[in-house]
Amino acid sequence: RYLARVEELTATDTQDSALNYGVVVDCGSSGSRVFVYFWPPHNGNPHDLLDIKQMRDRNSRPVVKKIKPGISVAAAAPEQATPYLRPLLQFAAAHVPAPKHKETPLYILCTAGMRLLPERRQAAILEDLVRNVPLEFDFLFSKSHAEVISGKQEGVYAWIGINFVLGRFDHEEEEDAVVTVALGDQGESLVRKRTVGILDMGGASLQIAYEVPDSGAFSSPQQEEAAKSLLAEFNLGCDVQHTGHMYRVYVNTFLGFGGNFARQRYEELVLNQTYVHNRLHSQQTGLSPKTPFLDPCLPVGLEDTVARGGQTLYVRGRGDWLACAELLQPLLAGPNSSQASLVGAYKAPIDFGNSEFYGFSEFFYCTEDVLRLGGRYSAPTFTSAAQEYCSQRWEVLTQRFRGGLYSAHADQHRLKYQCFKSAWMYQVLHQGFCFPLDYPSLRTAQLVYDREVQWTLGAILYKTRFLPLRDLRQESIRQAHASWLRLSFVYNHYLFFACILVVALAIVLYLLRLRRIHRRQLRSAQLTLLWLDKVVVPPGQGNGP
Repeated sequence: RYLARVEELTATDTQDSALNYGVVVDCGSSGSRVFVYFWPPHNGNPHDLLDIKQMRDRNSRPVVKKIKPGISVAAAAPEQATPYLRPLLQFAAAHVPAPKHKETPLYILCTAGMRLLPERRQAAILEDLVRNVPLEFDFLFSKSHAEVISGKQEGVYAWIGINFVLGRFDHEEEEDAVVTVALGDQGESLVRKRTVGILDMGGASLQIAYEVPDSGAFSSPQQEEAAKSLLAEFNLGCDVQHTGHMYRVYVNTFLGFGGNFARQRYEELVLNQTYVHNRLHSQQTGLSPKTPFLDPCLPVGLEDTVARGGQTLYVRGRGDWLACAELLQPLLAGPNSSQASLVGAYKAPIDFGNSEFYGFSEFFYCTEDVLRLGGRYSAPTFTSAAQEYCSQRWEVLTQRFRGGLYSAHADQHRLKYQCFKSAWMYQVLHQGFCFPLDYPSLRTAQLVYDREVQWTLGAILYKTRFLPLRDLRQESIRQAHASWLRLSFVYNHYLFFACILVVALAIVLYLLRLRRIHRRQLRSAQLTLLWLDKVVVPPGQGNGP
């Protein structure tokens, strides 16, 4: 397995005519990226997935290109959609071998940026791509290859990608932990390798995805209806009759629960509460730098201002991590009544005794950039380090930063809001998702096996899941043809010898027949001579005296 991972980091051999290729374009809100993947022919086992890897150029760098801004800039002029993506598609076409273009599938998948547009504008952009892209590029591209995917689909693809890279779909290897999965409504079950769940916190949203091995029971019809929209059931295998790769995954995205958006909500909460408190008690807290609001979520001594709707609140950090975490608890209820509540949302049950999770983005930044605790997560260790950081004076933290004591990814923004974000992450994990404080199987990470895993990998795995059937059919045809040739070869040899035998037998029979005829003729001649001897009178015997 280690050698296989090392090979994935080497340049792709484009001279190998047996390799297949695929192209995925991620049309996001802030920009678009193109990823090129490749895979060898399927190994012939219908229970195995395609061995898809990201393509690497001759310098062993991943074949990926990004452009800005997002494709939604074409909303006012849909005819600009194809010119917008042209640089990405030209980049992909230059890396995929030209003889392979016609058989290389191209998928253009649009996410959050397109989802915000009206449906008619989305349709106009996709229509332009479907009409014009095939005129310029020879990739395998049709109407079904261009779509706006939902947040649920994006989460499923991310879950597939992570588990594929971790080898959790390789069911033949039995050294890893396993789980019993219920299949269908007939009570059937299957024991297979345990998959991992993912937690991903960005700036604006929070997402969780994990396998639900048991369908379970619902407490109410409302809960069952909610579960239908959050559970995705799919078969990753190439044959729908095989249930070895049937998965049931819970996916939920919480808008407004990302780190930056949560900070904005917190500042609005503090500003409103402080102004109400001032009116009720005739105080001037936060109205001037001399009487600042003491913010427990900022490092000690850090001065800042919060401005909303013409109102300004002066704040100074007091670095109380526990008080900060307590202040953040009401924010778990959601930005407003129209949006999902992290506390009240339906969550499929998690077996914390037999599960494993990976935390990405803010989960990793919160634990690693400043606290240097990335990797295996321990709640007591994290809490202690976060409290110690928050209690430091701002001058000390900036001095440490200039001295290079923090991660190279850390910046002034991270130093300023680390106290808040660590408390928010803690509340989301343990109060929102109810992870036990002694949960031992959460790992925060940015890379998996030294590479960044994109949801596009999961997308192409899912989109191409039936391609092995083509290889299997071709292989069966080749085997049948080879078998027929072998059978034909043997059969022809037997037929040839049989023909020789028949001819030889015919010749022998013919010779025997000639021999009998010859004997008959000899015998007839002998009888004729004997008869002549008897009937012919000797000379002189016929005259009288």
